[in-house]
Amino acid sequence: MTDTDRTALEAAAFRRLLAHLRERSDVQNIDLMILAGFCRNCLADWLQEAAGEAGLAMDRAQAREHVYGMPFEDWKARHQREATPEQLAAFEASRRRHGA
Repeated sequence: MTDTDRTALEAAAFRRLLAHLRERSDVQNIDLMILAGFCRNCLADWLQEAAGEAGLAMDRAQAREHVYGMPFEDWKARHQREATPEQLAAFEASRRRHGA
């Protein structure tokens, strides 16, 4: 496999992940953080960092819009629920597990 092939496959997988997360707006970021140690905002931060490393201008709002498929504030208003005490406790426990 060439580097170009690998890059194309990784890009396709990333696009599929974004599409999946957009379809699963019922899955809250805190749940992703608890289970996996990353969330949509992490993906946006990584995308912004990659853009910077490539010499491309991308601010946090642009990166989040790319990941969420809409402005972050719109997504929050439509889909984000208040974290429950149980979620907050699980999040704190997961931070220790994930080394955050």
